[in-house]
Amino acid sequence: MLSASFTSMKSRPLKKRICFLLKLVCFVSSVLIFCEFFIYYLVIFQCQWPDVEGGAHTGNEETPASVLKAMFLADTHLLGEIKGHWLDKLRREWQMERSFQTALWLLQPDIVFILGDVFDEGKWDSPQAWADDVRRFQKMFKYPLSTELVVIVGNHDIGFHYEMTTYKVHRFEKVFNFTSGKLITRKGTNFVLVNSVAMEGDGCTLCRTEEVKLVALSHRLNCSQQEQNHPQKRCSDAEKPPASQPILLQHYPLYRKSDAECSGEDAAPPEEKTIPFKEKYDVLSQEASQKLLWWFRPRLVISGHTHSACQVLHPGGIPEISVPSFSWRNRNNPSFIMGSITPTDFSLHKCFLPRESRVFAIYWAAGALLVVLVLAHFQLLTPPFYFAQRLISKHKAA
Repeated sequence: MLSASFTSMKSRPLKKRICFLLKLVCFVSSVLIFCEFFIYYLVIFQCQWPDVEGGAHTGNEETPASVLKAMFLADTHLLGEIKGHWLDKLRREWQMERSFQTALWLLQPDIVFILGDVFDEGKWDSPQAWADDVRRFQKMFKYPLSTELVVIVGNHDIGFHYEMTTYKVHRFEKVFNFTSGKLITRKGTNFVLVNSVAMEGDGCTLCRTEEVKLVALSHRLNCSQQEQNHPQKRCSDAEKPPASQPILLQHYPLYRKSDAECSGEDAAPPEEKTIPFKEKYDVLSQEASQKLLWWFRPRLVISGHTHSACQVLHPGGIPEISVPSFSWRNRNNPSFIMGSITPTDFSLHKCFLPRESRVFAIYWAAGALLVVLVLAHFQLLTPPFYFAQRLISKHKAA
């Protein structure tokens, strides 16, 4: 009888310890699941597709179902084997994968455009390193059959102009089915995809090839927009896409002096805004920018590269949107652009991802609370006056 009572008394503290340990495990697990999984749903759920004036027009009837839902993101910069630490890779790739997959599940876009610099070390990658980078990208950015993914080339994918080679360009094109100077048309909307790295204007082989393709494409688009009552002989043999002003997509922004006129919470920091941009490095040259605007007369230009947001108006009232980096390695508040687009109109909305500083703040707060709970459980926390009383009594005893 006594032994049974003694065993019962010993088992109670053990049960309390196990119960307390389980509570701690549940607390830590809840914080991890929230910060690494549910927070993406909580934040992206607040994003909504913008309204566009009417739908696409077919005769006299509006067809709102023909509005194209397009997502634009840029500069994912998947780390490579040279500069990428394994822990940094693990953290950044998990963040981007969760953000992308959550956005696809909640928003269900028709098409997603990634505006270059998919990889951080594509310009240096050996064949084996390239294959590893591609494998990781395909895992992170997998997409359903209902969504199309279009990837545009950036300088970190094939190198700056002086590093760009035919081998690197073809390697990129083979994986992503990207062709320089390509036109894609979805729901009556024309998108022109430009290899902006090849817009150097120095007559290099790849540069000449790019310009020839773009001039031919410009001719096709111009023919499609001519009035049917005034056909021209030089357009008779041209395959005409839908008569819709194109949207120009590329990695480098068109020429601007700096980011001084850019505003918003995800614009460049104040100390960087007034730094002049270098042509053919930070932005396209003035000559290349004028060519693209003259050839295509786009209704919208969307670019990346600077890692910060900016909206500028080019001559002729042509707007350009620079999309910030999608990676937390490059900024605290990544985002992507949501576009509702018809052949005649468009409306854009920016969707921010969770701020990394807020995630860290949650972890710090949870860690502090965890320490308090552990100290309280072991009765190591005492009210301040008890602590002072003990100090006084010890002093008197001495």
